[in-house]
Amino acid sequence: MATVLQVATPAGESGKVHRGADDYLFRYHDDARAQAAISLLMPVRLDEYRYRELHPIFQMNLPEGYVLEQLRNRLAKVLKVDPMLLLALSGSSAPIGRVAVSSPEVDGLLQRQQFPGEKLQEILAWDGAEDIFADLVERYILRAGISGVQPKVMVPERPDAASRRFTSNTSELIIKSGRDEFPGLAINEFLCMSVARESGMAVPEFYLSDNAKLFVIRRFDRDEQLGCLGFEDMAALMGLGAQQKYSKSYSAIAKAVRLFCPPEQVPGSLAQLFAMVSLSCIVGNGDAHLKNFGLLYSDPGQRDARLAPAYDIVNTTAYIPQDVLALDLLGNKSLFASRQGLLEFAKVCDVARPQEVIRGQLAALERVLNRSAEWGERAPHVVAAIRQCAEPFMKTFG
Repeated sequence: MATVLQVATPAGESGKVHRGADDYLFRYHDDARAQAAISLLMPVRLDEYRYRELHPIFQMNLPEGYVLEQLRNRLAKVLKVDPMLLLALSGSSAPIGRVAVSSPEVDGLLQRQQFPGEKLQEILAWDGAEDIFADLVERYILRAGISGVQPKVMVPERPDAASRRFTSNTSELIIKSGRDEFPGLAINEFLCMSVARESGMAVPEFYLSDNAKLFVIRRFDRDEQLGCLGFEDMAALMGLGAQQKYSKSYSAIAKAVRLFCPPEQVPGSLAQLFAMVSLSCIVGNGDAHLKNFGLLYSDPGQRDARLAPAYDIVNTTAYIPQDVLALDLLGNKSLFASRQGLLEFAKVCDVARPQEVIRGQLAALERVLNRSAEWGERAPHVVAAIRQCAEPFMKTFG
């Protein structure tokens, strides 16, 4: 694999990332425009940016878990699967955010592939007769511009002619499957995200397949014309690698919001942050780590960063009964003890009436579960786990 990769944004060519003997270097082109900055942490300058590992903005989309395993199975015989190859793959086709990375080797590899696109309704109507998820992974695994350990794949959408937007850009769908390892995971995420939406939280469009095996979500880092928006998760914004995603606190996220968002975006972003953390406590989401929060913006020079919509909300106690919070909440990681921690965290986020937010989410939870009896019958362990986590909140705030 090449030791030098080209890096660009919608504002033009940015620079090159190099792999040295002991570290990684990124250098902007001499004529790079300020709008071509690749990160809020890395403004355009003459000096290079040097890291022992890949720079956090480049680590952000690297595949993990199931997707990484499938890539290794696919490529190990023909290419060395190292961080530079994974970066070129994750940054070439459809990376989350606005930073594109390319190399001749990966460009040639992708040109030999067919990415025809899929219709949303056909995915949702899958009857289970064949393993459509495995087929999608086989077809689109090289478009690996998304991180996370859960089995997932990102595919271009092939819309019906009548619904096509007036744009040359392509809509993208992220398709997730729990496989056999996490039974009911698609239902789990659909229910938790439905509670988020029901409570008034900003969320992307999402769907559950008719057989409840696949959870489908539209990517949210696109504007109305499907042009690229900047996105950086909180690990990247804190200068941390992906392996450090459990290392900070929810208060550190609030601090990052104040640091990177303009004053007019801070109150709304902090209110949304509190709501996201609160709901994670209520539904028992022990995986709300740094990579599951992020900022959206036009480009680093616009000063319009705001908290991204809520995503990746699931109950984890259905699979890890004694699970705890992913990050520190005012000195504690206990899901059970998080009720008091949330009231203190509300002060950090300048949320004046946190009890009202929590009661609203509890009411939304009841409405969603009451109208989701069918999914409860298919995944009773998931609903039982959610209710068990919510019960202490019901007693305290209900």
